[in-house]
Amino acid sequence: MKSTIHPKYFDAQAICACGNRFTVGSTKEEIHIELCSKCHPFYTGEQRFVDSASRIQKFQNKQKVASQYVVKKAKKAEEMKKQDSGPKTLREMLMSIK
Repeated sequence: MKSTIHPKYFDAQAICACGNRFTVGSTKEEIHIELCSKCHPFYTGEQRFVDSASRIQKFQNKQKVASQYVVKKAKKAEEMKKQDSGPKTLREMLMSIK
């Protein structure tokens, strides 16, 4: 078996965002994690809201953009309706027939 193809293996320190540290086996010397068994709501029994990567803010931004789009689309449809109901020139009427 070749000795140079395998990565180096460490007894790594896993460091949680809550400050808890524990040892695991890994190819990296230090691992930073967001949740561990000391702070995860499933293990602690707390109803704590964990927002990783600001997903809530991204979702709220998407909702705001969507509502603005709906308003813009409704305004545009109203303009088109107003434009279609207005008087047309002879040329516009003939062009719409084609």
